[in-house]
Amino acid sequence: MALYSEKVMDHFMHPRNVGVIENADGVGEVGNAKCGDIMKIYLKIENDIIVDVKFETFGCGSAIASSSMATEMIKGKNIHEAMALTNKAVAEALDGLPAHKLHCSVLAEEAIKNALKDYYDRNNIPYDDKTFPDCEHCAHCE
Repeated sequence: MALYSEKVMDHFMHPRNVGVIENADGVGEVGNAKCGDIMKIYLKIENDIIVDVKFETFGCGSAIASSSMATEMIKGKNIHEAMALTNKAVAEALDGLPAHKLHCSVLAEEAIKNALKDYYDRNNIPYDDKTFPDCEHCAHCE
């Protein structure tokens, strides 16, 4: 059995939604140089719908594939559906990740949630702090 699925390899070799959105409505960045993976997600939101999403990722193939898949999964969705995206769903959509690379799907989930938190903050939309990850203390990067 191969270490990476065909979907992981496809999203790594041909990532979708790479880039920057100028004047994004929400931006989220997670990771750190110590763990080696850094993801930045940009959201363009209209009427609570994610009409565009882009990412920049510095990291391994699993991190790039997770970013690519996660952006595909939330594009066109409303912000509540995007908030519900889990790292497990990202990993499953990629037909699995090796156990030692599951943190990449966690980073993708956290980057999206941080971008949504940024959107809420910019628009003074109230939220429960517990809804969002505390990326200053990521267990997988400490």
